[in-house]
Amino acid sequence: MKFLLLNGHGICFKVDRAKLYIKNGFSEVGEEPEEYLFTPKRIPYQDIVIYGHSGNISLESIHWLMKHGVGISILNWDGSLLTYIQPKKSVQVKTKFLQYELYRNQPKRVQIARKILEGKFARTQQVLTWLKGRFEDIDDNLNIELKRFRKSKKLPELIQTEARIAKIYWDGIKKVVPKEIEFISRQYVQRPMGSVDTMNTLLNYGYALLEAQCLRSIHTTGLDPHVGYLHEIMNGKHPLVYDLQEPFRVLIDLAIINALEQGVFKKTDFIRTENYNLRLKPSGAKKLIEYVSTTLNKKTEYKGKNCTWHNIIQLKAQELSHYIQNKKTNIDFTQPEINLENRSDNNELREKILSIPYVTWKKQGYSKGTLHHLKQKVKKGVPFTVTKGVKVKMGRI
Repeated sequence: MKFLLLNGHGICFKVDRAKLYIKNGFSEVGEEPEEYLFTPKRIPYQDIVIYGHSGNISLESIHWLMKHGVGISILNWDGSLLTYIQPKKSVQVKTKFLQYELYRNQPKRVQIARKILEGKFARTQQVLTWLKGRFEDIDDNLNIELKRFRKSKKLPELIQTEARIAKIYWDGIKKVVPKEIEFISRQYVQRPMGSVDTMNTLLNYGYALLEAQCLRSIHTTGLDPHVGYLHEIMNGKHPLVYDLQEPFRVLIDLAIINALEQGVFKKTDFIRTENYNLRLKPSGAKKLIEYVSTTLNKKTEYKGKNCTWHNIIQLKAQELSHYIQNKKTNIDFTQPEINLENRSDNNELREKILSIPYVTWKKQGYSKGTLHHLKQKVKKGVPFTVTKGVKVKMGRI
């Protein structure tokens, strides 16, 4: 899935001679905004994300985009999803009635909520174990909470377990986030809406992109996004969308962690508002969308095929719809697993690299440049990969 980000002032959409013309807004002084021209059936984007303040879009432009299956996500200043204009959705009234019936059937509702959380917990465990290879003090033992989860029979009990596992997870993530990146907590106390630190700001924007993806997937199945199973019904909210998000939130987390370790974001990518909230500038939003898009477009094997995570989210929405319609006897959100490469940059290896003198390394006949490069990576705290040959060389010293 590809996102096209538009931001700033004076965004413009129009259609001329069957071609869609888009002009981005002015966001930086002295910088000329980008212009895009798309011919019919030749637009490479599935979603246009508008993080702008002013502009106009013609009715003909909306018609053009809907005919080409392109959604329009409009983000609020705090990164939340303000609204979503979607292509024509599947209308299946019988499916919706079955969805409502399962919602009223408490045992069935708990069963679906359990399946959703099983998927979330499986990927939470996978990510924590993977990160422990680099950060040894991370607690990746969820056994006690998972035992409680398996014994739980009521929805409040499941939600309590989810909260405890979330605390373990975010305590681990805090140890991964670079020290210069402020991350207070993901657990909010009663206070005005809006993030106040860097990490939460990035998470909020990233989850809004995932929300738009899940909303689009649910609409194509004919399900009602306003009725979920894990999340309660609330006016103006999309509980089923939040349900579908849960097993896939870690994808956004990984995208952000990757960007932070690469040192992508700068202080100039953020701005503090008069209410002391922190928000992303257009430059930061663009970087975030690039990393989220890259993550969602990564492929993994599922049911004998190589699928992007964008496609897997769509498939899971379809599987849920089929389960609700009794076309499937089981629903599984734990599969597929995320393809996470083993990290070679663990603490033991980092300490080894820093301890090797250049003189000793050179006496062994090895290139000084290789060791210098690795030492710089370690000092900066960024991830790196060590080849098997270099590992062998280090073992000889």
